[in-house]
Amino acid sequence: MKLLLLGTCAWLAAACGQGSGDEQYVVTARYSHDPTAYTQGLVLSGNVLYESSGLYGQSEVRRLEFPSGRILAAVRLDSSRFGEGLALLDGRLYQLTWKAHVGYIYDAMTLARADSFHYAGEGWGLAADGDSLIMSDGSDSLRWLSPTSFQVERVAHVRYQAAPIYQINELELVGQDLFANVYQTNTVLRIDPASGQVREVLHFEDLYPLSKRPPSADVMNGIAAMPDGQLLLTGKDWPVMFAVRLRAPPP
Repeated sequence: MKLLLLGTCAWLAAACGQGSGDEQYVVTARYSHDPTAYTQGLVLSGNVLYESSGLYGQSEVRRLEFPSGRILAAVRLDSSRFGEGLALLDGRLYQLTWKAHVGYIYDAMTLARADSFHYAGEGWGLAADGDSLIMSDGSDSLRWLSPTSFQVERVAHVRYQAAPIYQINELELVGQDLFANVYQTNTVLRIDPASGQVREVLHFEDLYPLSKRPPSADVMNGIAAMPDGQLLLTGKDWPVMFAVRLRAPPP
């Protein structure tokens, strides 16, 4: 499966001294999360939470009541498909798969599958900016795709202090910031979507410490924008989600 690259390890070692979680955010609420959901993509729209989960034979897309977590609808993927990133655009959900080079389109209200699309490389994270889909593939590249033709419109390369950052996973656009999980870490990047430059490295080691996680809980993954500007954060097989309010980043 996905492995942490040495370049990312070296970057994390350097970046860990750039700030602490206490200085960067405050937790404002905790919500229940299905501990069997291997979270890949997370989207909040009003009182509905959409979630894409992974693993072969277990991958789904779900429509959930928020904040109760009650399942309103769910669609299971074929056992040969490993579900990945999820984005909502113009009333449609777009879901990636890991290695099958195919994505699926659903009606957001019913989860009825409307279509499918193809892309090169692996599918990891997905977001939408109102006009295009933004896709990560585990490299340092972000691709903007047309939601109709799925042709690549442009590419940005994620850089922190001129160094490429790999393992870019779940994505969420909030205003002029693109937030991204770095796979196998407790780090979230605040990225300038125009240039790919990292504006801030957010450290969430203390959000849900390993000492407090059940053995079944996997790595941090899952970012959704809340209406008041907060972020909703969770992880793969985590029994909890956190609402966090970010403090103003340093100049």
